[in-house]
Amino acid sequence: MGSDSFGMMMCIFVGCLAAVSAGNFNEEFDITWGDGRGKIFNNGQLLTLTLDRYSGSGFQSKKQYLFGKIDMQLKLVPRNSAGTVTAYYLRSQGPTWDEIDFEFLGNLSGLPYTVHTNVYSQGKGDREQQFHLWFDPTVNFHTYSVLWNPQRIVFSVDGIPIREFKNLEAIGVPFPKNQPMRIYSSLWNADDWATRGGLIKTDWSQAPFTASYRNFKADGSRSWLLQQMDSTNQRRLYWVQKNHMIYNYCTDTKRFPQGFPKECAVH
Repeated sequence: MGSDSFGMMMCIFVGCLAAVSAGNFNEEFDITWGDGRGKIFNNGQLLTLTLDRYSGSGFQSKKQYLFGKIDMQLKLVPRNSAGTVTAYYLRSQGPTWDEIDFEFLGNLSGLPYTVHTNVYSQGKGDREQQFHLWFDPTVNFHTYSVLWNPQRIVFSVDGIPIREFKNLEAIGVPFPKNQPMRIYSSLWNADDWATRGGLIKTDWSQAPFTASYRNFKADGSRSWLLQQMDSTNQRRLYWVQKNHMIYNYCTDTKRFPQGFPKECAVH
């Protein structure tokens, strides 16, 4: 069975995404931890997560998703956000879980956030790529998107692709395609590693730290199941990776002295 046919079958079997599921946080998400530090406002149109020295906070989707395009607008922690991490990701359950990660690593005032991406398949990750954005993500809301279909996973920022992870099962690389995932997000203290490898600690005099969310949309229409990277988006992806990528596991010779993972020869 071809991957397109498999995707169609699985969407019918599991339910895929609703054709278009749009953004009321009260209807789509549960705040799962933080003792009141996560809040929903404006009749479900705005969600905020807060971190202080005692706790962070987080939420998860009520639904599970299998393939589609997921958009969320975020405004990240402003000013001195060093030591904080805002995580926004999809994840399945169990010991051989799949996961598609955005993580936003805070920094000192005036220095850029690091956007950390990773893909786990069957419980194995270690596929990190990191970027510095071409704008300040704390001033306004920006759209962070995941396109996930049986052929590829594409991470995008404001519609510009920053990373593509292709289905390379043909050469023995596992690909997330049969485990439905929930959407999760959290704001938490990770000053043991998040900023300059843990050298810069969280400045609790700046607390509370707040990240804001709006305009969630999940689109599971069939068009996304067949979506490919056209030439325009391939050029945009090349531009981002040439000018804004700061780490790529596929070029880390110290980490992989015995040779790079199989997918690195193709991606």
